[in-house]
Amino acid sequence: MDLKKLLRSSPFRLAVAYASLFTGSVLLLLSFVYWSTAGYMLRQADETIEAEIAGLAERYQTGGLVGLTTLIEQRLARQQPTGSSLYLVADAAYRPRVGNLSAWPQVEADTDGWLNFRLGQPEEEETHWARARQFRLGRGYYLLAGRDMYELESIRVTVVQTIVWGFALTIVLALVGGVLVGRGRIRRVSVINRAISDVVAGDLTRRIPIAATGDDIEQLTNNLNRMLAELEEQVDAVQRVSDNIAHDLRTPLARLRTRLELLRESETGLGESRYELAERAVVEADGLLATFNALLRIARIEAGRRRQEFLRVDITRLIHDVAELYGPLFDEADLRLNTHPEDGLTVVGDRDLLFQAVANLIDNVLKHVPSGGCVMLTSRYSTSGVDIVVADNGPGVPADERIRVLERFYRLDASRTKPGAGLGLSLVAAVAKLHDATLSLSENSPGLQAALCFGPGSAVDKEA
Repeated sequence: MDLKKLLRSSPFRLAVAYASLFTGSVLLLLSFVYWSTAGYMLRQADETIEAEIAGLAERYQTGGLVGLTTLIEQRLARQQPTGSSLYLVADAAYRPRVGNLSAWPQVEADTDGWLNFRLGQPEEEETHWARARQFRLGRGYYLLAGRDMYELESIRVTVVQTIVWGFALTIVLALVGGVLVGRGRIRRVSVINRAISDVVAGDLTRRIPIAATGDDIEQLTNNLNRMLAELEEQVDAVQRVSDNIAHDLRTPLARLRTRLELLRESETGLGESRYELAERAVVEADGLLATFNALLRIARIEAGRRRQEFLRVDITRLIHDVAELYGPLFDEADLRLNTHPEDGLTVVGDRDLLFQAVANLIDNVLKHVPSGGCVMLTSRYSTSGVDIVVADNGPGVPADERIRVLERFYRLDASRTKPGAGLGLSLVAAVAKLHDATLSLSENSPGLQAALCFGPGSAVDKEA
């Protein structure tokens, strides 16, 4: 795997960022432990020295110099060779008289009277700190009492080493963890990138393998696969539409061109006047314009740009309005239109589009149901939502064709001799999708039943 690619990967950087945060937290915690431990031990040592100074000063006051030196000798005799207590009594010239220090420390006392100095000779390899306090006795004598700080210094060194090693180990583990996490994520992201590159190159059937991990990468993969499937379906639909446009519009365009050529001649030779030819050409042009307007309308609906105009629509009123508009046409075609809308049904949507969708379903019935037929237009409320149903007793649609008739320009063989471009049901399907509804076609025995079903996503309601 490319190391530069790994180091630039977001999982590796994220792992390093979290590791840095964790390392900083560990460093602060260990520093707090260090200062707390060292500070506590230093305070304990100071308190011990203060207590010894007080006890020795009290013995000097009661027993004089002889009593003080006797007490110091007794304490040194009881102390182990490696004991930490330090004593020294010196004369006015700071020459040692009694104690376990060979010389008075050559350092200046701080403002509180404390002396911090090194034990051992400078040429020795091992020296360590000591801390003492001086006290002036009578007759020009001085008393020094202190502690060997070897143990405290050892603890300090140990804690500092622990902090350094812990810090280094945390960084190493963070880098190793970042590499491991980054390599796994990069492999999965590389699979996604290769699949997308194949799709860009034209392989719309390419899908991304899914690893059953349940993490965010799997969710992203599922969404990308759904997007690719939708893209493949849309491209196929565009190709089918293009083929259908070329097939279905070629004939009217050819007729239009023929009539325009005849109109250009002074004598047609067909017994038709110029006016009649022009009228037929206008009719053909109007049909073509209506087809393209329907395509544009479907495209706008599928773009979903009218969602912001949604309002609460009274479905019961809409059913009555459609029936009132098409009633005379049904009478003229010798068909019977029965309506049975349930009261109080509403959905949130675009009333004009919903009216157009129901009208297209009714218009489809007018074209295909023979004279004497019966059509039922109903609306009902169910546990799943609101349904608008158009049922007829006409020839129906074969089961294997019911999905395809929703495609643009697709027409059954029996319908090709009748007016229309095969866009009516496509527009209904687009309106349904815009409203989060579904359009289903089913058997009516005999005939066809078309149902617009508005589910909970359409904010359906039944008024009391």
